[in-house]
Amino acid sequence: MAYPIVSAPYGLKPLNLIGGQVFAGSTRLLPIQYNYGTNIFYGDTVVLSRGYITRASVTTATTTDQVTGVFLGVSFTNPITKQRNFNQYWPANTLAGDAVAIVTDDPDTVFKVAMVSTQGGTTIASANTSLIGQNVSGSNLAGNTATGNSSNAILSPYATPVTTTLPFRVVDLVRDTVVSLGTATYTSISTATVTCSAIPNALPVGTEIGSLAPNGQYIGSGSFVIGAGDGTSVSAGSTSVILNQAPSTAFATSSTLVFNQYPEVLVKFNQALHGYYSPTSIA
Repeated sequence: MAYPIVSAPYGLKPLNLIGGQVFAGSTRLLPIQYNYGTNIFYGDTVVLSRGYITRASVTTATTTDQVTGVFLGVSFTNPITKQRNFNQYWPANTLAGDAVAIVTDDPDTVFKVAMVSTQGGTTIASANTSLIGQNVSGSNLAGNTATGNSSNAILSPYATPVTTTLPFRVVDLVRDTVVSLGTATYTSISTATVTCSAIPNALPVGTEIGSLAPNGQYIGSGSFVIGAGDGTSVSAGSTSVILNQAPSTAFATSSTLVFNQYPEVLVKFNQALHGYYSPTSIA
């Protein structure tokens, strides 16, 4: 079992830069307008509007969105106490004229982010090896005022098919939090429906499936679980699994199938989405 357990989405967390460059914590301080009426949470995507930071919805965004970066907190003078506050999130309609957002704005930043199964949900799904190098969309949910953190995530490829127009590129899987969901004995396959012995644990959407070679080595299939064909998890005890496509390497007769859940991925903004790469001025 992985540690720590990823139980809910938490927004985008900067990890490093592409090419293995170190993220040194460098940020840009950008203003938030007096009385801005939307909460902005740690890990939310933000854009500029007339020079002020505003919260952005980056789901199936296009190049017109001109993303500035990711929100990592805010400071402002409390209008009641007159003391300087340093907050995890921006509370909507705060009457502060000196609010400054802390923004990770480097277009090459790589972020760690959780994967969920549906646009409006927070149920943790799974990434898989075949997703590396592909494009995915993001969710758009209100954050948590108790923690100040975003509730946004990346959508599983079943929820949003991989295309060239989605905002995020998957750079890698987060392997430290992989969860082993057990094994089953392979029986047969018809198109992309695998029949096997009873599955020991529920399989979230996107769960990676592979098999074991006679020498004990893992054989990746290049396929992943899409549940019962409707994007729902496969229940524990089931004896069939629907894959997104037939495996690239056929399962051997009576081979051991291996199921792994990757609840987190590493992503970056696609180049055309980030405002610093757009030749068009912000409206």
